[in-house]
Amino acid sequence: MMLLSLIRGKAGTPIKLRLGRAGKNAFDLKLTRATIEVPTVRYTLKQEGNRRVGYIRLREFSAHAAEQMQRAIRDLNTKKVDSYVLDLRGNPGGLLQASIEIARMWYNDGGIVKTVNRVGGTEETKANRTALTNRPLAVLVDGNSASASEILTGALKDNKRAVVVGGQTFGKALVQSVHELADGSGLAVTIAHYYTPAGTDINHKGIAPDIKLDLTEAQERQLASNPDLIGTKSDPQYARAIAILSNNNFAQPPANQPTRPMSRADKLKF
Repeated sequence: MMLLSLIRGKAGTPIKLRLGRAGKNAFDLKLTRATIEVPTVRYTLKQEGNRRVGYIRLREFSAHAAEQMQRAIRDLNTKKVDSYVLDLRGNPGGLLQASIEIARMWYNDGGIVKTVNRVGGTEETKANRTALTNRPLAVLVDGNSASASEILTGALKDNKRAVVVGGQTFGKALVQSVHELADGSGLAVTIAHYYTPAGTDINHKGIAPDIKLDLTEAQERQLASNPDLIGTKSDPQYARAIAILSNNNFAQPPANQPTRPMSRADKLKF
């Protein structure tokens, strides 16, 4: 922790590090500090038969997740995609605001999430006509898709915006506020309970996918040992999503509306 505090500093300021390696003389390395944005969104354009598919994988709902998602969708829109696959498998959650902003990128009207605090006070968050696309969408989930992943999945499912493919999600419906402590650690305090737009309590239950398809242990091992196969025809859940999208048999929202600027992410976590 002390070493990190010495390295960190204002973006644009210089720093000199002395590095040593076994059997070699130590040497100095001059660097310039910068703000590092860890990518939580990865995306690519895939040609699946005669369809152009935008594949987006979201690893966590970080403070930069919404702006990264916005860039991904806009870039794929310019490439004239026919449909999207949003991969939330293994996503443990993150910031409340990020999940809300991302939900608003996919549909214009309808609820996103309802929260109930300890004294019974309720708050409902809705879409605000800022969708970036109305193309068909499939969402991939598994037993490790939790919290904010379940908010987004529940919102898309209840609003009939997407078909959900994969395994039952984790089932965490608690809103937590994170407080930083003096020693650098943090304390997460549960402050509310959330429900999907249809009023479903998924705590300890999870969200049931529209198309339930669990991977076998052999399939999980294959994907874990060969990550490049994730999001390809060798990935059974992705392959099923592509087959469903090819049928175009689920609802789409109204036409696109321009996005609004993203609000600053707060410290509420799921």
